[in-house]
Parts: sequence; C-alpha cells; structure tokens
Amino acid sequence: MIEKFFQLKKNNTTIRTEIRAGITTFLAMVYIVPVNASIMSSSGMPFDALISATALVTIIATLLNAFWSNTPIAMSVGMGLNAYFTFGLVKGMHIPWQSALGIVMISGLIFLLLSLTKFRVWVLDSVDINIKRAISAGIGLFIAFIGFQGMGLIIANKSTLVSLGDISSPKVLLGIFGFLTAAFFYMKKIKGGFLYSIILTTVAAWVFGYIQLPKHFFSFPASIEPIAFKFDITSVLKLSLLPVIITFLITDMFDTVGTLAGVGLRAKLIEQKNDKLQKTLEADALATVIGASLGTSTTTSFIESAAGVEEGGKTGLTSTVTALLFISTLFFLPIFKIIPSSAIYAILVMVGVLMFSEIKNIDLNDPVILISSFLTITLMPLTYSITLGLCSGFLVYFLLALLQKDKNKINVGSFILALIGFLGLYIN
Repeated sequence: MIEKFFQLKKNNTTIRTEIRAGITTFLAMVYIVPVNASIMSSSGMPFDALISATALVTIIATLLNAFWSNTPIAMSVGMGLNAYFTFGLVKGMHIPWQSALGIVMISGLIFLLLSLTKFRVWVLDSVDINIKRAISAGIGLFIAFIGFQGMGLIIANKSTLVSLGDISSPKVLLGIFGFLTAAFFYMKKIKGGFLYSIILTTVAAWVFGYIQLPKHFFSFPASIEPIAFKFDITSVLKLSLLPVIITFLITDMFDTVGTLAGVGLRAKLIEQKNDKLQKTLEADALATVIGASLGTSTTTSFIESAAGVEEGGKTGLTSTVTALLFISTLFFLPIFKIIPSSAIYAILVMVGVLMFSEIKNIDLNDPVILISSFLTITLMPLTYSITLGLCSGFLVYFLLALLQKDKNKINVGSFILALIGFLGLYIN
C-alpha cells in the first residue's frame, strides 16, 4: 500500500531509504520548535502554547504536503518572518500579536487564492532574480542583527545607536559559544548541527550553573487554547498595513519557490510538465492559513529538507516520517523551557549567515541591480523593517531602470511593485 501510494518504484527509491531520509530531515530542522517559540513569545504570546502550536503546525503542514504533492519537502514556521512578526510588527510597530496573526492570515488566504491561478507565476516572474536574492540576503542580515541583540553582543548606545555589549558576561559568552559550535557543525556538514549546538550550549549553561535541570524531562503537551483562533482580521483592514501584508505574501512566495528550486530541482523531483511544484505551493499556502489559525506566523517550505534529499529521499514518505517524528516534540516542554535564550539567538545568527550567502549570486556589475540590492539589503536591518527594505528595492529598481531606459527591466509587474513600494514608503 505504501509503495503504491507514494510510487516508490517509479521514483527509484525504497521504504528504508525514505525512512532514513525522513529521520535526517527531522534532525536538521527540529531546532525550529524551541527557536520559534522563543522568538514569538517575545511578542507576549505564551511560550508553552507556542511549543505545541509550532509542533502541530509542522506535523500538519508536512503531512499535508506529503499526501498532496508526494514530495520530500517538510514545512514549518519560516525563519525571518517569525522574527519580523515579533520584532518588526509587535515590538516595532506596536501591533497586538492578535492583529499580527490577522496579517499572516490575510496574506495566507491571498497566497492560497493566487496559488490556484497564474497570477502567482506572473508576480514571481516580474521580480528580477537578483532582487529576489537581495531580499533573502537582507532578511538574513535582519535576523542576524536580532540574534546579536538577543545574545547581548550588540546593545543600544545613545551616541552611536548601537555598540558592542559586555563580552565577558555569561549571556554573551554562551551566545558566542553557541554560534561557533553551530558554525563548526555547518562547516563539517554534520546533519542536525543546529540541534547539537543548542544541546551543547544548554549543557554548558548547566555545567557553569546558569540554568537548573527540570524535575521532569517529559510532560503532556501544553494547550494551544491561549493562541489558537485568536487572529484579528478586522483591525488590520487598513491602507497603512497593506505593504506589510504584501511583504508577508511576497516573502512567503519567494521562500517556497526558492526552497523548491534549491531542493526539488537539484534532486530532479520537480520537472517541467508535472504538477508537483504547483501542489507544493498550494500545500504551503494552506499551511500558512492553518498556522495562523493555530497561533503561529507564516509557514513555509524548509530548506533543511535538502538534508533528507541528500540521503536519497524522493517522495512524500520522507516528509511523512519527518512529520511523525515531530509528534515527540510535543512532550519535551520541560527540556525546551531550560534552553538559554543565547543558544536560540546564536542559531538565529547562523540562519542569517546562510540566508545572507545569497549575496554571492547577485550581479553587482549592473548599476541598477547594485544600487537597488544595496538598499534592499541594508535598509531591512537599519530600519528594523523587512517591508521598508522591500519597498525601497522595488521602487528604486524601477526608477533607475526607467532612467537607464532598460526595456528588459520595465514591465507592468515591475511598475506595480514600484507603486506598492512607493505606497509603503509614503505610509510608513
């Protein structure tokens, strides 16, 4: 039955290979449960409920994709937009977390509708590939900046805005240790490196007496009632928040397509004239709606799925195994609660590094690309807003292309995005 449903022979794989690949993907991305809960709880949402919600969203979204598209792509709460949700919207714009969830819900519903039409492809094709890469690099720089702040390595300064923190403090030292271990595991291509880094940093914190071990290592799952179905849509139906909604929408679309391009095409899973890409996009969009309902920010396809693909995973059986393994995380709340924040923020910095690496693929010889990419990348962390970086990049790209009279860059799509960019900058 398994063979027939997942078409294992057709995809030249076996049950044993798919199980091994599913375990590998799980180890590579299990860090998202404590990391997302830690980030989003800074918005005022209860940590315990977020642990359960993150695990449930990951399980549901990954199973949905496994059975709908039959691809080895796991899904969970997207890094970058969860940080923007907390630090950009709730803390930066002083939007209640219920309203921020409303923004996620609206963007998810729009994404779901667009996934059923050719408009999605038109929008993606309208944005220069270099700007897409700049968006990824900018978000990476933004969340790395948040990570440095969380570690205490960068602090506020009245004279210079920011400055170096006290590197002799236990909080900073733990963060540096966490970052270096994560970087080492990444360099050595050790699967599950982020998870091992969190474990080692937590053990170090315990050895030096900064944390206490819990009385119990396992518990029943915490209720998600405090955050489930608490999204507020009516309060965000205003013109001033339109650029923010579009930011979540576009970033989620780029995230998903980028992951599928990097994982699916490399593994020859998504070829022309089949519907796997389309179905994965549909699953991703529906997963965001489900995530907002359960109390999490935007859900997206995870690049960590590449770890399972490298182990030979080719079908939805891989992602099914990953989803089932995530059930275990529902019972680890006592362990998750003792993880020091520095261990979490160190991973955030490392994720930022990986996203920033997209800068190497940007064509900086083109002055239009150079200037618009620079603004996109730098304004995200400097304004503490992915929206403003995105809007600036779209607007400047179109204006410079117009001045350069480059017909290849000027089209209806780039004009509409520039208009959205102008609106976003004007409102903010």
